[in-house]
This record gives sequence, structure tokens and C-alpha cells, in this order.
Amino acid sequence: MPTITFTNEKKEIQVPEGANLRKEALAAGVQLYPGIHRVANCHGFGTCGSCRVLITKGMEHTSPRGLLEAARMGVSLAYIGNEQTMRLACQTRVNGDITVVTRPPLNIYGENFFS
Repeated sequence: MPTITFTNEKKEIQVPEGANLRKEALAAGVQLYPGIHRVANCHGFGTCGSCRVLITKGMEHTSPRGLLEAARMGVSLAYIGNEQTMRLACQTRVNGDITVVTRPPLNIYGENFFS
């Protein structure tokens, strides 16, 4: 069974292969949503982008990014500088061990912001 390590929460959970990252995180009591998005979110349909996570280890153990996720992340400022590792938890299936940073900060001052 794959293990998901949540860095901010210092928590590890085991999930079945192919499990949805959002569903498993919420079931384990991991808060994915910042601020008002705790109540005002799309509930896993991939349209709001508020369940974004940064996968720091094991990106190869996640499902491929779909068209909906790619389109949503393409218009997100949070995505800049993390194009290869930022995912929407609701659109990500876990197929192996991964390490996740929930509620990653915006990087509007990073070197890639104006490029």
C-alpha cells in the first residue's frame, strides 16, 4: 500500500493504490483548503484550484495530469515556478509513496514569476 507523507502536518497515511489524494487527505483529517476555501470550494470537481498541493517526492507515483487540471493550473499564479510538481489533490491518484506539502505559499516574488 502506498504511503502519503504530509510535510506540514507531520503525518503519514497508507492508502490503497489508485486512491484519490483529496479524499484520503480529508478522511485522515488533513486540511487541504486555506481560509474561506474550507467552505467555498468545488468539492473535488477540479474547477476552483484551491486544493493545490506541492509534491516534493514521488511525482512519478501519481496519475498523469489531465486536461481539466492542466487548464486550471495554467491560469493559477501559484503554479509559477512549480510547473512540474504542483497538482490539484482532487485530480491526483496515488500509485506509490509520495511526499506532499499542503497549502503551499504563493511564489509571486520568485525568479520565474515574470518569465
